[in-house]
Amino acid sequence: MQGVGFRYYTKQKADGLGLVGTVKNVSDGSVQIKAVGEKSTLLEFITWCHIGPTTALVESLIYDTVPAHDYEGFEILR
Repeated sequence: MQGVGFRYYTKQKADGLGLVGTVKNVSDGSVQIKAVGEKSTLLEFITWCHIGPTTALVESLIYDTVPAHDYEGFEILR
């Protein structure tokens, strides 16, 4: 979902939860999020991602567990 501030609100949510990682728009119109944190916090974040900000319509969510990266914060990528 692009054009509704999804990346901005995702960063706000991730920062509020103390997560690190990245969020970026993908050319197919989707948004890719990579997040690192405690399992319970990540589950809370995933729950939020199913809904997103009030301006968004989340049609589907696909997630996977991958090896963690050393991010310094949560960044919006272009």
